[in-house]
Amino acid sequence: MLLRNVFTKTVWDQRRALIVWAIATAAVGALYASFYPQLAGGAMANLMANFPQGLKDAFHLDDLTSAAGYLQSTPFGLLVPMVIMFYGITTGTRAIAGDEESGHLDVLLTHPVSRPRLVLQRFAALFAGALLISLVVFLAMLAIRSSAQLDTVTVAGFAAQCVNVALLGTVFGALAIALGAAIGRRVIVLTITAAVGVLTYAANTFGAQLGAPWTRTLSPFYYYIGSEPLKGGSSWADATILGAATVVLLAAGAWAFTNRDLTS
Repeated sequence: MLLRNVFTKTVWDQRRALIVWAIATAAVGALYASFYPQLAGGAMANLMANFPQGLKDAFHLDDLTSAAGYLQSTPFGLLVPMVIMFYGITTGTRAIAGDEESGHLDVLLTHPVSRPRLVLQRFAALFAGALLISLVVFLAMLAIRSSAQLDTVTVAGFAAQCVNVALLGTVFGALAIALGAAIGRRVIVLTITAAVGVLTYAANTFGAQLGAPWTRTLSPFYYYIGSEPLKGGSSWADATILGAATVVLLAAGAWAFTNRDLTS
C-alpha cells in the first residue's frame, strides 16, 4: 500500500529531516526577529543611516525603525528564504535524481506507479514539507510578536509572508525535480539549482544597482518579497506567478521523465 502511495511513504521517510528543517528555519527567523528592539534604534540605526543608499535599497535597510522594515531586511529578506530555498533544492534533488543514482528508482517503477504519478506525488510531499516549515515559522513569529515589539505587523501580514515562504521553496523544489527527471544526476542537478538560486537572488537584490532593474522580474525572490507582504498583506498576483512557475516546471519535468530512456 505504501508503494502505491508514494506521497505518504515519502513524507514518512523524511519525517525526521522535515522536523529539523522546520525547527531550524523557525529558530533562525525568530532569533533574528527578536533582535528588533536592540537594532531598531540607537547606534545601529545611526550606523545604517550612513550606509550608501544603493546598499540600503538592495538589502531593505532603509526602514529598520519599523518592525516590518526590519523583518524584511534580514529575517525574511535573507535568512528564511535562503533556508527554504535550500530545503526545496535538496529535497527536490533527492526526489528523482537521488533515487535514480541509488538504484531505488528501478524498484519503485516495478510497482504500479506511473512516472508522472511518481513525479507529482514526490512533489506533493515536498510541498507539504514547505507548508509545514512555513507554518512553524508563522507560529514562531506569533510567539515572539509581543516580546520582540513586532505588534505593528499584523497577523495577516505574517501569514502572507509565510505563505510566500512556502511558495518560494516549492518553486526551487519543482526546478530540482524537473532537472532530476530530465538529467537523473544528483550532483549536476544540485549544482544547477543552487547556481540558479544564487543568481536569481543576486538579480533581485542588485539588479537595480547594476542598471538592469528588469532582471528582478525574472527572479522568484522578487515575487516572494517585492510587494512587501509584511506591510500590505497578500499579493495574489505575485503568489499566482510563483504558483504558475511551479506548475510549468513540474509539467516539464513530468514530460521529460515520461519520455526519457532510463536504461541508458
